[in-house]
Amino acid sequence: MDKWLSIVGIGDDGIDGISPVSRTLIDRAEIIFGGDRHLAMLPGDSRLKIRWTSPIEHSIQKLLTYRGQSVCVLASGDPMCYGIGSTLARHVDLAEITIVPAPSAFSLACARLGWSLQEVETLSLCGRDPALLNAVLYPGAKILVLSADRQTPAIVQHLLKQRGLDDSEIVVLEHLGGTQERIVRGDFEHLADLNTIAITCASTPLPARIPGLPDSAYIHDGQLTKREIRAVTLSTLAPHPGQLLWDVGAGCGSIAIEWMRSDRRCRAIAIESNTDRLKLIAQNANTLGVPNLKIVAGKAPIALQDLPEPDTIFIGGGLTVPDVVETCWRSLRSGGQLVANAVTVETEAKLFYCQSQLGGELTRIAVQRAEAIGKFLGWKAMSPITQWSVTKP
Repeated sequence: MDKWLSIVGIGDDGIDGISPVSRTLIDRAEIIFGGDRHLAMLPGDSRLKIRWTSPIEHSIQKLLTYRGQSVCVLASGDPMCYGIGSTLARHVDLAEITIVPAPSAFSLACARLGWSLQEVETLSLCGRDPALLNAVLYPGAKILVLSADRQTPAIVQHLLKQRGLDDSEIVVLEHLGGTQERIVRGDFEHLADLNTIAITCASTPLPARIPGLPDSAYIHDGQLTKREIRAVTLSTLAPHPGQLLWDVGAGCGSIAIEWMRSDRRCRAIAIESNTDRLKLIAQNANTLGVPNLKIVAGKAPIALQDLPEPDTIFIGGGLTVPDVVETCWRSLRSGGQLVANAVTVETEAKLFYCQSQLGGELTRIAVQRAEAIGKFLGWKAMSPITQWSVTKP
């Protein structure tokens, strides 16, 4: 059982470009898994060679049936960089795996362009929603994108145009590290399927990635947590990478969206009963680069049944609905945080009661904005918010 599975990265230069260690692992394998391109690189022999199928979970389950035999998985470049290695490491103990990477497409692209990899935003659009690109756009950003196929560069170009970033520079790098390597600028009609996209983003102003986006960044029907309140609320929620948020009574989805924008590993579920607002949530999530936001149609507490356990819960609507707070509290993991905002006398009374029963902190947030009064400026007060924050023992 020791090290029965090897995962070997191969570049576009094929078997001839791999290290002696990688070659030994491939030669000793009884069973080899890989895509069509990788398996075609191998010499013909009688060993069992298995192609990945879709969905990939079926192939992984098949691979696990060979546990204890000598299995080698062929991967593109670095298997741990948006690759099959990361997936398999969630199914097989690391003590049973040998991983030998080749240079990733990102490393090779940086070498060709003279970019510093630690200063570059990286993204894969292989089997992923192109709207993810919106989350990494900012003035002057350098972005490397793994393409799904030859159509991806045109899709990226169109998305940048929609965001007013027509002046961004796009370079396509084909077959990096191989004999067919080519760098293409401008003409994206005759591309190879194997390509990486390099983007130098234009200096056009874009929403920042810190909490508290301008209200104008959202399409909404008035049910929007205003910018200043949103910034304070996200500060209280204090997202950490990988954590899951329930946004109960999500409105147009601003809290869940900015939670996910804080780190690409953050996850969120937006629960909303209004049909029109559900569409707004989806639109806003795509525009702001978090298309993987899970949207649940329904009214709490019924809609909360069977959802995965959250690390944090925000209640922005439905506080006075019977059993909403109680259901959220029961669902929250130990050590998790619940935050709720109230704007009406009735919802504020509910928070006072909850605080008396469960503890936590109450905060009053009042904001005034300067607006024109004739030829002068005057202060116009926004509705004050009472915020309750409590950590579950």
